[in-house]
Amino acid sequence: MHAMVLHKIGEPLVWTELPDREPGPDEIRVRISACGVCRTDLHVVDGELTNPRVPIIPGHEIVGHIDALGFGVMGLAIGERVGVPWLGHTCGVCPYCRDNHENLCDAPGFTGYTRDGGYATSTIADARFAFPLGQHDDDIALAPLLCAGLIGWRSLKMTGDAKRLGFYGFGAAAHIVAQVACWQGRDVYAFTRPGDTSSQRFARTLGAVWAGGSDETPPQKLDAAIIFAPVGDLVPTALRAVRKGGRVTCAGIHMSDIPSFPYSLLWEERQVVSVANLTRQDATDFLALAPQVGIVTQTNPYPLREANQALADLRAGRFEGAAVLIP
Repeated sequence: MHAMVLHKIGEPLVWTELPDREPGPDEIRVRISACGVCRTDLHVVDGELTNPRVPIIPGHEIVGHIDALGFGVMGLAIGERVGVPWLGHTCGVCPYCRDNHENLCDAPGFTGYTRDGGYATSTIADARFAFPLGQHDDDIALAPLLCAGLIGWRSLKMTGDAKRLGFYGFGAAAHIVAQVACWQGRDVYAFTRPGDTSSQRFARTLGAVWAGGSDETPPQKLDAAIIFAPVGDLVPTALRAVRKGGRVTCAGIHMSDIPSFPYSLLWEERQVVSVANLTRQDATDFLALAPQVGIVTQTNPYPLREANQALADLRAGRFEGAAVLIP
């Protein structure tokens, strides 16, 4: 197998030939056909997420076909197309796992962070955290659903029945969940980097009723806002934009420090909450919903060897939608 491997934080990934691996008990081997490039991958390679297992193969938006089964695997078959997301393993016994909050597990495993991921030609995955994808859509289009879509979906659920929704940052996750929100009959207000008229036009094509810079005030108060950009300064900005009793959801796994702000922004029962990881139920629900919505992902394919370029382009905001690596 071949992989792009992170050997040292802050340094480029290295094209590496590795021996083929065999799945252990309850594991599968997946021949990878596409792997999305997520902002979380940037946080890993740039050292913003501490203590990754190094060397590590990044990538956690994996689509591929099973080509080997470990002992005890049930419900999956050789040749079946599956998706492998960020949450790659949980202990199953801690209080969070027992209380249906496995996304908060005390001893988790994360694909592309503590377990080798999808910037490779194959990977080993815990079969219990791999999801059948059926025959709908092609591999490249499906890859961004495995994290951008799932985290977007969990974030959207946390807004409750909010009608007017603000999305701060209109990248991979927002462009997917905006389609879900519009399908549900909600009004989407898209906030981009100031002056980024291209992303604003893109948001409108996906159904946003308003799009502008994050330095602008929406035409009316929002019921809720989701912050996808890893920018702490946006928290007080979003609080100013939501109505009394509104909620601001921070969707990223990493965010720059939130600046101090006057209590008046939080008063009147506004809330600030965060989203952490995902559960298997999130994946099951969202992957069943996606074909009903007719989600169309905007993808930018890169050969696997060009993973460093894909990460650089993501960091610089050079494309709309999501980057996807093709082995």
